[in-house]
Amino acid sequence: MNIAKDIKLIAKKVLEDEAIAIQNLIKFVNSDFEDCIRAILAIKGRVVVTGIGKSAHIAAKIVATLNSTGTPALFMHAADAIHGDLGMIQKDDFVICLSKSGNTPEIKVLTPLLKRKEVKLAALVGNVNSYLAQNADYILNATVDKEACPHNLAPTSSTTAALALGDALAVCLLEARDFSTRDFAELHPGGSLGKQLYLKVCDIYKQHEVPMVSENANLKEIIIQISSKRLGATAVLTAESGTLTGIITDGDLRRMLTQYESLQSITAADIMTRNPLTIDEDEYATAALALMQKKNITQLIVTKSSIFAGFIHLHDLLKEGLV
Repeated sequence: MNIAKDIKLIAKKVLEDEAIAIQNLIKFVNSDFEDCIRAILAIKGRVVVTGIGKSAHIAAKIVATLNSTGTPALFMHAADAIHGDLGMIQKDDFVICLSKSGNTPEIKVLTPLLKRKEVKLAALVGNVNSYLAQNADYILNATVDKEACPHNLAPTSSTTAALALGDALAVCLLEARDFSTRDFAELHPGGSLGKQLYLKVCDIYKQHEVPMVSENANLKEIIIQISSKRLGATAVLTAESGTLTGIITDGDLRRMLTQYESLQSITAADIMTRNPLTIDEDEYATAALALMQKKNITQLIVTKSSIFAGFIHLHDLLKEGLV
């Protein structure tokens, strides 16, 4: 083992080589690429992506990207395809086959079988003169001058190029389908990004008890409501109609102690903050977070059709991973 070699220099060289390989792909984005996108948009079935060796790993990633961006896709290993998995391909599907050389034995066996099924075939290939490329309906040129491997053997630049070209395919399809952030959220409900895009205030605030007092409530009633409901605040409602008129927080109670000499006759109306900030239950949780951050507060009153409904707390948003 030669530890005297400059590790940073080697790493930088690999990244430079792979960056150049991707940059060189730009000139290969031609009418075949465009026609391939149009053909995929026209199918009624799925996109089946296949390959062998390292290309199979890249194919699986392309499938994941397509599925997550609105294009239904399946992965089929090229070796397994010729041992039964070919049955997953239906007449309305579209096949993308990945191969650097386009001439491996498995690919040469698989290609005519795909043609017999009369499905459209795109070759994402590093050799446009290969058997695969010559028998494909569309050629997606992923040619690289050399691998980042110093022996020009290990798939490095070639797999990076194939991956980048797959991303280009997925993004073109995404744009053509007008795939929105809301669509993305529906397919990613479990992640923090999905929560940012679909989680609403009404999904959160109902877990809390509802602290509230009337304008005539005395200090003991106010403290009991704030303490027992554990939200650091209570809403204040009019005694007659139950209309929201204010909010009292822990901070209001502390400030009260410096403003009043006698606490005996104090009511909620004396110490509440009038016209409190509110948020409708149908608003997104991210909107509640933005408002709390802007106003430097930790809780918001929630309304339903302009009627007091409860509270949402900053801690709720922390639990959901939105902060």
